[in-house]
Amino acid sequence: MSDPAGHLMAAEIAEQPSVFARVLAESRGDVGEVADRIRDADPRFVLIAARGTSDHAALYLKYLVEITLGLPCGLVSPSTTTTYGATPQLRDVLWVAVSQSGGSPDLVESTRVARRSGALTLAVTNAPGSPVDEVAQLRLHLRAGRERAVAATKTYTATLLTLWLLVDAWRGGAGEAAEDLPRLAEHVVADDRVLELADRFRFAHRMVVTGRGYSYPTAREAALKLMETSYLGAQAFSGADLLHGPLAMVDPGQPVVAVVPRGVGGDAMAPVLASVLERGGDLTVVGNTALAPGVPSAPVPETEPELAPLLEIIPLQRLARAMALARGHDPDAPRGLSKVTQTR
Repeated sequence: MSDPAGHLMAAEIAEQPSVFARVLAESRGDVGEVADRIRDADPRFVLIAARGTSDHAALYLKYLVEITLGLPCGLVSPSTTTTYGATPQLRDVLWVAVSQSGGSPDLVESTRVARRSGALTLAVTNAPGSPVDEVAQLRLHLRAGRERAVAATKTYTATLLTLWLLVDAWRGGAGEAAEDLPRLAEHVVADDRVLELADRFRFAHRMVVTGRGYSYPTAREAALKLMETSYLGAQAFSGADLLHGPLAMVDPGQPVVAVVPRGVGGDAMAPVLASVLERGGDLTVVGNTALAPGVPSAPVPETEPELAPLLEIIPLQRLARAMALARGHDPDAPRGLSKVTQTR
């Protein structure tokens, strides 16, 4: 008897609490050594290279670096070197290549060029000994274990946690704020309320996902998961950008999923939620439900704002899987996709 559709994605979503525990137990020594090397180098700027799901983890790192370390941070376009042959001046720059497989040719080549151009280069991957590992000076491994489903779940959150531990160690911390994450993640994985939304959105043709600050990468990752598993036209916007024009496409019945954290990031979403409701949008809130009482929601336990994205994405991963099944698709085998994408 064959395995049911979506069993791989379900198992890997459920594995995330144990992945968090493993990362916390096994990664701190390596993270501390890398943080010491970075601190000694005293970079003036951070650049991050990534693709796909890893690009959303890179955006999370950008927020962390700019908010907690006060350093300018940018997301690079690998094609500037691999396609156009540009040679940037990267002295005193930390270059971080984030890639689950570590095998995408454009990330490998752009990291090689970055090192040759004076950057201190760090590879963050789930594949020890990968090509990008070999060209970088420093490396961190995710310890997420093999991920078999095409749609990345546990490698995404393992990347977030590893990057958070790195930034925390860089600023002199010891990662204590993350100690409760495995227990909190178990609670989120076991909460089935989000699955009720799958039938609600089953026949939707398009959806808007929005968030601000640390939760904006969550919105982008959720939209990607919905697109690649359910073939749904999901678009992600920063809450601020949504109000600058795209709000015009929100009409009565338009599904809008808002990722709303606690704290200042959530407070900044208040006018966004009000505007969506004023236009009759079909609003769902993930995270802190207090700002929009009475609307469909998927609550997430409270944690430090920096760590909230590690929990916020879990119900959205579950929603993407459930919607794919409700629409007759197998989220373990999205059409036209493979686990490693060979971009150049």
